[in-house]
Amino acid sequence: MLQSIVSFGQTKNFIDQPFIETAASVDTLVTPDEIYLNILINEKDTKGKISIEELESKMEKTLQKLGINTAENLSLNDLGSNFKKYFLKGQDVLKTKVYSLKVNDAQTAGLVILELEKIEISNIHLDRTEFSSMDQLRLALKSNAVAKAKKQAEYLASPINQKVGAAIYISDQSNNAVHNELQGRVAGIVVRGYGTSTKAEPKPADIQFEKIKVESSVSVKFKLEQ
Repeated sequence: MLQSIVSFGQTKNFIDQPFIETAASVDTLVTPDEIYLNILINEKDTKGKISIEELESKMEKTLQKLGINTAENLSLNDLGSNFKKYFLKGQDVLKTKVYSLKVNDAQTAGLVILELEKIEISNIHLDRTEFSSMDQLRLALKSNAVAKAKKQAEYLASPINQKVGAAIYISDQSNNAVHNELQGRVAGIVVRGYGTSTKAEPKPADIQFEKIKVESSVSVKFKLEQ
């Protein structure tokens, strides 16, 4: 996608020579490669038959069998909130824990859901998705946007028999502070009780993540030469 704003002129407030200004935007879609799942472990789900400690141990072993490095990718989540609930509700909070798990693709996320369901852990929520090489991608898009801005300037200057010279001003118009565009979405964000209602052999959850749209915009002023 290419958008342009063009102006010709001489303004002593900026420069004392003719220039042309173009603004270009480029975008792309990327598949998220960092998927964060929240896993709720609750003794109530097993009617008190399996302790939290047993469920935690089973969960860690199950994840390790899937090739997941639990030391790096599994962490206890929201510990402060759990302590608050403990003081308010008594011992029930000791029977509930929330973990954060990072996986790298939708297929692994589906396998996690399936295998944890087999050990009676079925409360799994998608927290967020991200793209690990976002900074490098943004820099590449900015470069492409500048190149397109120059091509647009050359196209517009050609009919008046002028050439585009060196860039004298480049402004990055991208709004990198907007974080929502880094968030992918998934069908079936909350998964409960997956695969237990039928006698058929359960299969991995068919999870499809929306691609993340990344956009960069620049405004560039080039000298005009005869």
